[in-house]
Amino acid sequence: MIQIRVHGRGGQGAVTLAHILCASATYEGKYGQSCMAATVERRGAPVEAYGRIGDRPIAERGVVLAPDYVIVLNPMLVKAVNVEAAMKDGGKLVVNSPKDLGLKHDTTYIDATPIAVDILKMPITNTVMIGAFAAATGLISLESLEKGTRLILSRFSKEKLDLNVKAIKAGYEEVKRGKGVH
Repeated sequence: MIQIRVHGRGGQGAVTLAHILCASATYEGKYGQSCMAATVERRGAPVEAYGRIGDRPIAERGVVLAPDYVIVLNPMLVKAVNVEAAMKDGGKLVVNSPKDLGLKHDTTYIDATPIAVDILKMPITNTVMIGAFAAATGLISLESLEKGTRLILSRFSKEKLDLNVKAIKAGYEEVKRGKGVH
């Protein structure tokens, strides 16, 4: 089973990212389970969300203690939270940052905020980052991400949903082109 931890701030879509990622896994014949940390979520406060993807049904729930992958939606969290805490050896991070932050594990950096602002007209980076994660890890295909996004964000208008899919593709392409990858 692959375990993923997502660090963000309240309102940045960390929980939604985990839900999309795990729903997308089901389109590839895998099982997915997502949840958020048991905290009081308020806008701007550090939050964690978790995802698990496996080849068998997943009974485990709650906090991911030893992630294989970590996604960081806000680079300022690296100063406030140990985003590498208990990561497995060989673990990988995908971080929203225009520069190398000196993390110890293998890290892919992408400056996701300007991409989100350009496409979504707001600095909500979760869909850009899920695209970057897919490109950096090969864990989920772009096609499955689009299906999972359309499922989880089905409450959105068609226009807003299409913009989020565009943001996913932009994050994916940015990493595939090698921009910001370390």
